[in-house]
Amino acid sequence: MYHLNKTPFNREQGPFQVTLCGDFNFKEENITVPALFMSLWVKLFFVLTPFFALTMFLTLTKGRDEIRRRRIAVTVSASVAVICLVLFFAGKHIFLVFGITLDSFRIGAGILLLLSGIGLVHGQMRPGSSTSEGDVAVVPLAIPIIVGPATTGTLLVMGAELSKLSEKAVGVTALLFAVLCLGAVLFAGSFLERIFGTRGILILNKLTGLILAALSAQIIMTGIQGFLGIQVR
Repeated sequence: MYHLNKTPFNREQGPFQVTLCGDFNFKEENITVPALFMSLWVKLFFVLTPFFALTMFLTLTKGRDEIRRRRIAVTVSASVAVICLVLFFAGKHIFLVFGITLDSFRIGAGILLLLSGIGLVHGQMRPGSSTSEGDVAVVPLAIPIIVGPATTGTLLVMGAELSKLSEKAVGVTALLFAVLCLGAVLFAGSFLERIFGTRGILILNKLTGLILAALSAQIIMTGIQGFLGIQVR
């Protein structure tokens, strides 16, 4: 999702003089295409909360045979891919229509992502109600369990920041690969349930929440720096 400059904070001599070093953007000038792809892919994979999605997938498809579960997994993956692509390409236009600055949306999206991370850590995220007899692939699995408000905000920011054609190509490829990996997790849901068990999957949920909390904190910091005009080097 974002590239993090690992240069540490540098405190200069004198009162109230602090120079902030480091930024958290999708767009980075001095980065190779493979490095950008890996950065976007790994972070987007966690933003999609794959293990929380797996937990809800197993719950909502309980009692269905393996073939039916795999068909649902494929449908979910296709739905998520379409929704994510629409959000990715619509980001810049939405900002223009509503007059929202990118930095202000970074702050808002970061807060939503932080709340999602906290919910995963504390096990408080809950899907909307759904009958077990209905088709759960699109609602509630694709929306809002996988592509919820936090994911939506992240994708809008990503689409707005990657302005060049080459950057968008890398972003789309990384996004589709992240969705593909998510689909693989759901496709192998029954197998993973036997390997890790319910407790193991819950632990993976909490680890995902910790990663999302860290990513969201940096998104918020970048938004605040840009909003207040703080120079970053």
